[in-house]
Parts: sequence; structure tokens; C-alpha cells
Amino acid sequence: MITDRERAAFEAGIKLGALYHQFVGTPIARETAAAVETAIEQAVALQPYVTGITVRLNRDMMVSNRFGYSELAGKMFDAEITTEVGTTVCRARLHLEDDYPMMEIVEFHETPRDTDH
Repeated sequence: MITDRERAAFEAGIKLGALYHQFVGTPIARETAAAVETAIEQAVALQPYVTGITVRLNRDMMVSNRFGYSELAGKMFDAEITTEVGTTVCRARLHLEDDYPMMEIVEFHETPRDTDH
């Protein structure tokens, strides 16, 4: 049987992986980065078990091509997601580590069960 902890970690990981692969290559510029961050957050937040998502894109890596925009690269992401399954909350992130976009579990915690019923 899969535990709530395992499921919460799976849900966080699968959503960060999807976020990464879905949005890499998106045309972006420093002027549009905030709107893209918001769009990604709103899209991911719609998915089951997501209770929080924050996305920040490194604008210093956005170097315009001759047409005035850059392409979103995995190295630009700094994202944190929170998932909740049953009584388990998982916080995970996608960030640049040693020049590579890494995903990792940051923490787990259990929420108390309501025993008044």
C-alpha cells in the first residue's frame, strides 16, 4: 500500500517535472517574465493535491535574440510546490544547483487529524 507521504512526494515530483518540460522553450522576455510566472503558477495550482506553488524566473539569464525575446530554459526556474495528500504535506522545489536544474524534496510534515467527529 502506498502511504500518504509517498503519494505527496510523487505528486510534488510529477508536477515539477511536468512544469519543467511543459514550459521550457516558451518565448520570454524580461518584460513578460512576471506574467509567465503567474500563468505557470495558476496552471499548476489547478492540479489535484497542489496547495501552493511559487515560480520565479531568473531574468539575468534572459538574453534577447535578434527578434527581441529569449527562450525559457530549465536553468531559469526557481520553483517551490506544496502538495497535500491525506494528513501529509510535502514541500519540494526546482532550482539551479551546480549549474543544473535539480528537483528535491525540502520537507514533509503531518497535519493533525480532526478527531472530534
